[in-house]
Amino acid sequence: MKKHFKALSFDVFGTVVDWRSSIIAEGKQLNAQWGWGLNWEDFADRWRELYQPSMEEVRTGRRDWVILDTLHRESLLQLLQEFGCEGVSEDRIDHINRMWHRLKPWPDVVEGMERLRKNYILATLSNGNVALLVNMAKFSGLPWDAVLGAEVAQSFKPMPEAYRTTTRMLGLAPEECMMVAAHNQDLQAASRLGFQTAFVSRPLEYGPEQKTDLEAQGDYNIVADDFIHLAQQLYC
Repeated sequence: MKKHFKALSFDVFGTVVDWRSSIIAEGKQLNAQWGWGLNWEDFADRWRELYQPSMEEVRTGRRDWVILDTLHRESLLQLLQEFGCEGVSEDRIDHINRMWHRLKPWPDVVEGMERLRKNYILATLSNGNVALLVNMAKFSGLPWDAVLGAEVAQSFKPMPEAYRTTTRMLGLAPEECMMVAAHNQDLQAASRLGFQTAFVSRPLEYGPEQKTDLEAQGDYNIVADDFIHLAQQLYC
């Protein structure tokens, strides 16, 4: 493993927070409150399916830059029609869309981050917009030193500018940063730009039948079972 890096930059959705279980749990609460009968397992999966295609419209230049909250809301409107939800108020639409601001971390995350933060700068390198990530941090007690990523760069991962802007904002060279993610594509993109890399396994991100990112598929500096294991390997 290389040494002398100063910052850990983190993918957030799936790596830090368990987005699927969080949305399902809150959705079931809304079913009870609003008298709905939505299948939130299917709804959460479909919402996430629209994530990459919606960002690809921006990456390719087919549409101007917009933040992830906007893309999530557009996808949500499509899904409400697909699932037969008609006449939903604007307040309720906004409340559902902000589920992404209220995602809960995996059980190991906060302890692991607190240990890592003693020795390293911790920064987001996420496709989430700043308000979303700040609200999520307050909601779940995530101890970031800096909230960076797509909105700051005006570029969604895995476009190089998302990574380069993060290191530039921290005043660091890419090799002084370690990208932490549960997704091989993210780590491979960061590695090509000179980042050090850490794969953290999240085999249940997409539920019990997950088929992707079950193991590291690259020559990463670290492969860890969770954030506590990552902290141990970095002597934190």
